Amino acid sequence: MTTDRYQRGLDRMMELVSTEHTNTFDHVKLVESYKSLDEDLSDYIVSFAFGDIYSRTSLTQQEQTMVTISTLVALGTEPQLKLHMNVGFNVGLTKEKIVGALIQCIPYIGFPRVLNALTLLKEVMAERGLSPEATD
Repeated sequence: MTTDRYQRGLDRMMELVSTEHTNTFDHVKLVESYKSLDEDLSDYIVSFAFGDIYSRTSLTQQEQTMVTISTLVALGTEPQLKLHMNVGFNVGLTKEKIVGALIQCIPYIGFPRVLNALTLLKEVMAERGLSPEATD
């Protein structure tokens, strides 16, 4: 069942991921693949982050992405992080900004989850052809 919130989120997701890196990662396929794990998971992914957080006009796109990444790290939902890390790069976040947001999470969620997110960030950067030493 497609809700207004889901559709709003899907539209916003496609707006944010449609860049020259679209060929790197198929966001819609990722979201749709989660239906096999849990029928409601794809709705949660799209409705929560893109339909709610990314639709807040009081935050910049970069702030929306950092909030989402931090929330997902705290929740331990690594599969969704890949999508949002890609979005982060698409809206102008740098590796340093993402790492900075992750480091701020350590006191609240612990080092292991942040370490896992940093490892995932390296994977995303490699898929995008970015060097882990890259700045800006």
